[in-house]
Amino acid sequence: MLSKNIEIHHHKLSFTNKLKAYFELLKFRLSFLVVFSAGIGYMLGVKSSISLIPFVLFLIGGFLITGAANTVNQIIEINLDKLMKRTQNRPLPTGRISVQEATIFSTIIFFIGLYLLIVHVNLYSAILTTISAVIYAFIYTPLKQVSSIAVLVGAIPGALPPLIGWVACTDSITVEGLLLFLIQFIWQFPHFWAIAWVLDDDYKKANFKLLPFGGVKDINTALQIMIYTLMLIPLGLIPTKLGMTGINFGIIATVTGVIFLMQTFYLMKECTNKAAKLIMFGSFLYLPIVQIAFVWDKL
Repeated sequence: MLSKNIEIHHHKLSFTNKLKAYFELLKFRLSFLVVFSAGIGYMLGVKSSISLIPFVLFLIGGFLITGAANTVNQIIEINLDKLMKRTQNRPLPTGRISVQEATIFSTIIFFIGLYLLIVHVNLYSAILTTISAVIYAFIYTPLKQVSSIAVLVGAIPGALPPLIGWVACTDSITVEGLLLFLIQFIWQFPHFWAIAWVLDDDYKKANFKLLPFGGVKDINTALQIMIYTLMLIPLGLIPTKLGMTGINFGIIATVTGVIFLMQTFYLMKECTNKAAKLIMFGSFLYLPIVQIAFVWDKL
């Protein structure tokens, strides 16, 4: 009876609501953050002045491919999304979009995005973006139920955007581009684990194994979060040392890194959801502040 109701609801959707449901599949906020990071990488690669049209087409192409990967993630996890409070109202579990519609949608936007990158940007950026999408959708997504190594795997597509931006602009993979990747790669761990800590009860319903050390919210997990956050401080000084940016960036990266680190000490002391939530918000602030400082200091 329930599935019948869902089907009826599915057919009755107005055009506007249907569009809204397709838009939800893209996970706009996540896709926007990915493209923001890629845009930063691109701007850092610019030698003289930015060519606006290739830059905009790069952002659109990247956004579409990211949206396609997010849609595939939801197709694979449709039955798991039904179990979790956080995800049960997504377009697929509620039947607002069918799996077939989502598959067609993700395929179309993926190939439009790929076309834009190959024709208007360069082949390297198209290849790296495709690799990132494949790792996220087809390796990281199923791994979440297997082992906490999923976090390590997920950190790769999570950290590729600034490198992809750099490659899109410079047509080459260099030390600077790899450094951008490394900073974002290390950042992923405290970011991921703080989210996994806060959403642990919900994740358990879907049997997601994202916390380290057997998935316990304890001092060991808090210690892991602290170690990776600590690593961000020396990493934040390397761009200044390499002459990629000036001293201002080094100062901002160090100050934000120290504030971020202090939040992890609070988690080690308290081991509570409230403390983990602070790290989660701290991670959301740290990355854009550091990335904007990077571009600002270069200008």
